[in-house]
Amino acid sequence: MDRRHFIATAAAAATLPALPAHALNEDRASKLVNSLVSDINGVIASGRGESAMLREFERIFARYSDTSYISAYAMGVDGRRASSAQKRAFSKAFQGYIARKYGKRFREFIGGRLEVKGVKSVKNWYEVSTTAFLRGEAPFNVTFHVSDRSGKDLFFNMFIEGINLLLTERAEVGALLDRNKGDIDAMIADLSRAG
Repeated sequence: MDRRHFIATAAAAATLPALPAHALNEDRASKLVNSLVSDINGVIASGRGESAMLREFERIFARYSDTSYISAYAMGVDGRRASSAQKRAFSKAFQGYIARKYGKRFREFIGGRLEVKGVKSVKNWYEVSTTAFLRGEAPFNVTFHVSDRSGKDLFFNMFIEGINLLLTERAEVGALLDRNKGDIDAMIADLSRAG
């Protein structure tokens, strides 16, 4: 290869968009949810008291979910007027709130289990379908949306029996803000106790 050809090839390569070294795929999305489900099932089977279980659910939520995206979505347009300190405080309060709210729901799974049933690509993320099997109840669907937009494989939305976590929590946070007449600090204080 002569110098001119080498320079032309290098210049052409430089104009190509960079691709991630390890892009998210069905296998990785499924692996994330399988690990998440395994951790949830482990907490459910542990027989610990409610407060210990809820602490574990908060740790699981922090480990497997895109907390910054979920909390920003939940805060919605009011996030634009929030200071950096308020956004950090909201994210921390929101994480605890989610763990309490959904952790109590997952406690209903004691004696049951979640099983991954399928994975499909949707736009630039993956939908991972699971089935919840609870004692004395008909099986129902729990679906996770998984993305690597943060640089890590994380879930950014969850549906329990068709109820959308992102939309539900945006409505909840909006209602808390309304109740507090738009006062973000008062809403964060309420959120810290909610769930």
